[in-house]
Parts: sequence; structure tokens; C-alpha cells
Amino acid sequence: MKMPTNKIYAVLMAAATIGFSACEKKLDLVNPNAPTSASFWNTGTDAIKGINAAYASLLIDGSYMRSTPLMMDTRGDDAKSNSPWLQMYNTGKFALNTADGAIYAWSYGAWYEGISKANQVLNYVPAIEMDAALKDRIMGQAYFLRGLYFFHLANFWGNVAYPTSLPASKDEFYMEQESAEQGWDKVIADFQQAANLLPVSYDAVGGPDQGQKGRATKGAALAYLGKAHMFHTTKKDYTAAAAAFKAVIDLGVYDLMPNYRDNFTEVAENNKESIFEVQFDLSAGGTELGWGGTPSSGWGKTSARAITYGPRGFGFVDVQPTRSVFNSFLEEKTAGGDDDPRLVATMFYNKPGLKLYGQEFSVFYGGNPADLNDLFCRKYENDETKPNEFDWRSGINERLMRYADVLLMYAECLNENGSTAQAYPYIQRVRSRVGLPDLAVTKPGMTQAQMRDQIAQERLLEFCLEGKRFDDIRRWGWLQDPAKLALLKSRDPEFNSYQAGREYFPIPQSEIDINRGWKQNLSY
Repeated sequence: MKMPTNKIYAVLMAAATIGFSACEKKLDLVNPNAPTSASFWNTGTDAIKGINAAYASLLIDGSYMRSTPLMMDTRGDDAKSNSPWLQMYNTGKFALNTADGAIYAWSYGAWYEGISKANQVLNYVPAIEMDAALKDRIMGQAYFLRGLYFFHLANFWGNVAYPTSLPASKDEFYMEQESAEQGWDKVIADFQQAANLLPVSYDAVGGPDQGQKGRATKGAALAYLGKAHMFHTTKKDYTAAAAAFKAVIDLGVYDLMPNYRDNFTEVAENNKESIFEVQFDLSAGGTELGWGGTPSSGWGKTSARAITYGPRGFGFVDVQPTRSVFNSFLEEKTAGGDDDPRLVATMFYNKPGLKLYGQEFSVFYGGNPADLNDLFCRKYENDETKPNEFDWRSGINERLMRYADVLLMYAECLNENGSTAQAYPYIQRVRSRVGLPDLAVTKPGMTQAQMRDQIAQERLLEFCLEGKRFDDIRRWGWLQDPAKLALLKSRDPEFNSYQAGREYFPIPQSEIDINRGWKQNLSY
């Protein structure tokens, strides 16, 4: 089966992997038919295969194939889970324990697998005699991917290990536990290095990566650099973040798509709004589902998100929008008096004439009042191209960083730095795309505090079901603010079981058992 040539897909078996978790100790067994680090890293072609393999950790079940979106979405007040699978059900209710590592431990392993592969590139590629510009691009991608994988570790677990080198001996498989602050410092350093080395695009480069979509770019590194400055647990630097976001804007290569929904279908992947996205495809690779474990060339490059989030009768309904976020979409009409068009792009509901998978909503659910009045996810669903999601295979790319996010984060930085009036135009660009009235007219002269709340509302609606809401809630300090926490509980009863410390996931118990001196996260 021929792979599309305009996208980058991971060569899953290209580079030997040191280990799937931070510190798992392996037996001293060598497969004589497999390449080793000593024999593999010799040419520019090897370097390309190595960096391709480092992208593979974005495609497996522990990451964006299924687990990571679940972990990000269900904890926000824009999503809920009534899944019969207890681990999914409890993830958004802050009720996980260390006895069952399903989902969160798979994600933990996926990121360390990716870090190991990125570290191999960063360790071995500098010594390869090859085209210097290509080498810089490969190194830049390795720094970006390691920074992204570190980002998830710091964001999900905090106090874990952040290895930047390969183990020199078996004893080094035991890693020192580091603080979340140390992790964020490394995230920022990696994204800065990536921004220094990566091209704005691959269209004009010379080499085997020319024209390939999905590879990390300078814009992606800068956008994540700014985001990391905002997420740092002790050094929130809005000035540095603003500079990074302004650099993305000044590149002049990104813009908003006229049709908001084009960001969540296969129709317009890798579009002008997309700064970085995970490349899924129905035709690339093999036919097996890439759940994880030892990489296989038979794995496909498909996502299981659509079936997991799919509406009743078409998918598993493990994640659903909350009624409170539905009501939030109705709070403000467009300039023409219509509902915010992002509502129908985000969820299925009993809207006159609305169809899902070729069926009219009111007819399909007409015999069941509970379903007829329920809400179901629409983002990243194949409702216009498939009869249902029960084949488990979706080719829709996961958009991790959109230009709309950069605009709203830049506006937030301006507000936090005391330039509230200057934030209006950047917010309005996002609002104007969906026809909302001019904020400078409807809410002129907002104070900094009022603008904070406005930005929170703008981000809730723009990024609903995109895994950003809980991250925002946590970094804004809402969980420590009694009034804000009460608001969250009123919007989403799942917050009633929140305990201090459970903004982080538990560190898998196997890691605590293996690594001497490691301490479990608070409240677990």
C-alpha cells in the first residue's frame, strides 16, 4: 500500500528504542537480526528514519490515538463521561487510584517511549556526516518532539523524570525524580532550541523532507514556547510568552480558516490555521490498530477517537459535552441574530433539520426522549463521510495547535501585562470568524479582571472538546479559588470529587516500585 508523499508518517521500526517507560529495566538480550545503535546511525537516511520514528509516539493508544484526548477532555467542565469503563468514567471525576494504570499509565509510557527516540536522534545524529541544513532540521524536530513529550509529562504528572541523555549503563535506567519546575525549564529550553533550528515550512527546503506536511516548524516551536512560559508552575512569564506568540504572528504564514468546522474534518487538513497536528490516515501503513507495545510495521495510522467519542448508535458515547457548555454557546448571538455557529460544529443536539451520519437527529432519536434531549460530540467525528464509527478507524488529524489559540493566548498575555485595550483586536479576529459582534462595542473599557473572565469565556467556546479547558482552569488557579471552584461544581458535578493535588494524575505504581526514593503525587 502506497503512503501519501505529502505527509510525514512514522517509520515505527526505524530506530531501536531504549525503553517504553522512564526507568524500566530490560534484560540483556540482543536480537541478532535487529539493528543496534552502533550499526544503525550512519547516514542521512538513517537520521530521517530516526526522526520519523520519534513521531510515532503521537500515533499510539497512549497518546493521541485515544488516551491523551480522553485525559485532557474529561477533566474540563465542557465534557463529562458516563462510560461503562471505570477508568474512563473516573478520569474526569478525579477518582483514579494507583491500582489500575489503564489509560493514564499508557499515556505515561507513550511519552517516555517518544523521549527515548528523540534522545537517540539528539545523541547520534550530530556525528553523522550529512547535509548540514538537513541535520539542523532533524535536530530541531527532535528538540521539538522531546519538548512536546516533556510538556505532557509536566502537565499530567509534574514530579517525574525528564531524561535528556541516553543511559550510559544499566544503573542509569533508575532515574532521579525531578520537580515540575525542573520539567518546565527543560520544556522551554527544548522549544527554544527547536525554534532556532526549524524552518518556517518545508516547501522550499532541499532534501528528502521537501514539501512534507506534519513536520514540526519554527511556528510550532514558537507557539509551544509561548504556551510553556504560560504553563510554568512557578515562573509564569507573560512577557516572554507574548514575544513568542508575536513572533508566530509576524511570520505571516498563518490565518484563520473561514469555516470553523474545517479544523476538525479530513477535508482541510494541514490548513493555514493549523500550526501543528498529528497525522492520521486511513490508507497509510498497515491495517492493525496501533494500541501500543512493541512497534509493528503492520500498524495503521488511524485514530480511535471518533468511535470513543461517537454519539449513541454511531459510537461508544464515552465522552459527551456538558449541558452548561451548551448553554454558554447560547449566551451571545451573532451580529445577525443567529446562534454561535461553533455550537453545531462542536456537538450534535436536537436542532431542527440537523443530521448525523445521514440520519435526522429528531427522527433517529425520536423514540427515546433521553437521547432526543441529550448532547453528543461532533468535533473529529466522520459524520459526513461514514455511516457510523464502528470500524474503529478514523483518519482525521488531531489539531494540537491552531492559530486561533495563538491569537487568544497573545491577547491574554497583553492583558496580564497591563495592555488590556490592546487585547481587543486579537480576540475580535477569533470572534469575527463566527460572526460575533465587535467586543470593543459591546463591552468597551473592560478592566483587567473583566478581560480575564472574557478571555476564559472566549477560550471555552473556541476550544470546546479540544482538551484545553482543564489546562486553562488549572493554570488560572481556579481550583484554589473557592468562588471559581464553586462555579465549576455548578457547571459540572464531576468537580465535586476534586481533591487538592488531583489536578495531576497518579504516577504509575510500577514506577514508584522500581525507582528508589520516588514519591507519589499528593492525595494518591
